[in-house]
Amino acid sequence: MSEVLYDVSGHVATITMNRPERLNAITLDMLDMLSDALRSAERDADVRAVVLTGTGGAFCAGLDLIEAAGQMDRLRTIAFDFDADAAPIVMMQRMSTPVVAAVNGAAAGYAVGIAINADIRVMARNAKFVPATRRNLVPESGDTYLLPRLVGWEQAARFYFLGESMDGDAALAAGVVSELADDSDGAKERAAELAAQIAAMPPLAVQAAKKMMRAGRTDGYEEHVERVLQQLVPLFGTHDFAEAVAAFMEKRAPEFKGE
Repeated sequence: MSEVLYDVSGHVATITMNRPERLNAITLDMLDMLSDALRSAERDADVRAVVLTGTGGAFCAGLDLIEAAGQMDRLRTIAFDFDADAAPIVMMQRMSTPVVAAVNGAAAGYAVGIAINADIRVMARNAKFVPATRRNLVPESGDTYLLPRLVGWEQAARFYFLGESMDGDAALAAGVVSELADDSDGAKERAAELAAQIAAMPPLAVQAAKKMMRAGRTDGYEEHVERVLQQLVPLFGTHDFAEAVAAFMEKRAPEFKGE
């Protein structure tokens, strides 16, 4: 049985961490599997959105510390000969296809970063984010870069320095997630609905918007305005722009092709 499941339906790829006996804890091999699945979604022109979740009632218990402790040489190689292509969190930042995380249960350590690297997060009300610092580990999956930008320095400091878990209500109040669902299944269902909504949008425009949002983190203002205009002009020549105008004039639903 694969530790990472990959399925495509209706322009949506669903990637599922699949080690339910270990609360979907990530092995070192799974890092490559997750990167490969995300890369497949990004390369597939038929995929317009991704849902990322875990099997059963857990999102992910983070890195499998027992497995990792037994492979310290490999772990040192990952750390000190870092290969960005093999890091799923880097792949999530590189890809232009939107990712919706269905945080259907507890997300600890590395899994916090996996969730936060998604573009949209739906969380089960009884799920929680648990910081890696509780285990005498530094948060290693990009969340120390992203979380302070999402919630501010002090809220991130409370999470990491005090080891305060965030349940669904706290995560929603802090702006870490945008929606809550009643339970694990509800989180997955709502994430699938949001991904389907994304897939119904003009994919080239959505991908361009994500690229520009990412560039906006480091661009100067005038540089960014220029960059956006250079993204805008080619979109006028696409099938989907003509289709959007025609559908509006004809008062019908558009059918976008991503061409």
